Amino acid sequence: MPRGSKKSYTSKQKRQAHHIEQSAKKSGKSSKRAAQIAYATVNKQDGGGKKSGSGRGHKTNKAAARRGGKNSHKGRSRSRTKSSSSRRKSR
Repeated sequence: MPRGSKKSYTSKQKRQAHHIEQSAKKSGKSSKRAAQIAYATVNKQDGGGKKSGSGRGHKTNKAAARRGGKNSHKGRSRSRTKSSSSRRKSR
């Protein structure tokens, strides 16, 4: 299979990449760069294109998605900092 082929990606991975690509475009990236970012993120999460077969499943790494969610909700609630929580314990 030639490099750059998206044949081995599942429909879910392609869908995820499309959503990530739309988000990157929204933040001002070119369409080519947005596609690169999208598939790099999917590769990081799943370790590349999924192949069918028994025993080939691996856990998905959701670190990037979690970080994005945390960043988008920064202003919603006031979280306690480590220093303030340790101050309470010392009293």
